[in-house]
Amino acid sequence: MPAARGVKRTASKASASTEASSVPKNKKKRGVFQLEIPSIPTKTGRVYTCGMGDVGQLGLGEDIMETTKFKYVSSMGDNMVAVCAGGMHTVALDKDGVVWTFGCNDEGALGRPTSGDSEEGTPGTVTLPGKAVMISAGDSHTAALLENGDVYAWGSFRDSHGSMGLLMSGRSAAPSKTPIRLSVPETAAQVASGADHLAVLTTSGAVYTVGCGEQGQLGRLSQRSASRDARQGFSALLVPGKVTLKSPISAIWAGYHATFALDSSHTMLAWGLNNYSQLGITGTKNKTALYMPSTTSFPSGAWRHVACGQHHSIASDERGAAHALGRQEYGRLGLERDGDAETLELIPALKNHTCVSVACGTSNSFAVTDNGMFIIMFIVKSV
Repeated sequence: MPAARGVKRTASKASASTEASSVPKNKKKRGVFQLEIPSIPTKTGRVYTCGMGDVGQLGLGEDIMETTKFKYVSSMGDNMVAVCAGGMHTVALDKDGVVWTFGCNDEGALGRPTSGDSEEGTPGTVTLPGKAVMISAGDSHTAALLENGDVYAWGSFRDSHGSMGLLMSGRSAAPSKTPIRLSVPETAAQVASGADHLAVLTTSGAVYTVGCGEQGQLGRLSQRSASRDARQGFSALLVPGKVTLKSPISAIWAGYHATFALDSSHTMLAWGLNNYSQLGITGTKNKTALYMPSTTSFPSGAWRHVACGQHHSIASDERGAAHALGRQEYGRLGLERDGDAETLELIPALKNHTCVSVACGTSNSFAVTDNGMFIIMFIVKSV
């Protein structure tokens, strides 16, 4: 959640992270599970932004503090193929595999040098050693998957104590204002960002995570070990580690304090914050947080997309039907009734639409349909 207008981030905040990502393709190899590295998306378009622009996250220049109508970010042209919104910055990918960023650069989330508000609010390109095919953005960090399967990240993760840094370098960690290659020992096929953690899916179907683990979002550390105050300190958090899973994973999604993973048999797993059953895992003992992968109540199937808000989730299935679960307050689930949803429920207003992508902010939800409609499903009042 962005800081108040005109005040840059000084403490850990959950961000509204929306991802533009595709599910990797599974290449059949005589019984060996193998995912393909995705190609750069081919469908091009323009980037439009609206909302708060107090730290340049709209890309419309330092003088545009807010707008209630979508405005075209003309400086990037019309050859963009993906866009992500972080906590106070925006990331976009063009058809040539070039990553663009704009917004708050206090902790290096833009991945490029800036000398003031003017440069932060003007879209600029990030220098990478190859073409990017996928991007993701969190509260204060950004990641890019390159066409050779390497993952680069920049910025910083945060926990309840403040900035954590990005990755371990020797015995210390610090934010990185330029891209750093993640030390994942396998070729990557997908990246997904939560507010303050990053998940990487490899071509073999393994999942690696790095970042804040206080709410269980890393899926590989016990509650006692998932804090900077634990015996291993930052080294357990800021070195990418492998999540123990029984089956290969075919797709991952992350947001806020949660991670979802669809395995090769179409079973949906999840870990992280579950205080409103937003993971689709019910029962009193599972209410607060899950620190290890658990099977959700999602029906078995080839799910297209899962998006995570702070306390809710939206998912589109293989038919493009949109479902919601978690906290209902402020109408974020769009279920046209009161009360939270502990299991997935079909969103009535979208039952006649085929959704190709869904996204969540802190307390709101969005969908894109197959005929190009952008639906702002639930408007949230300020509190």
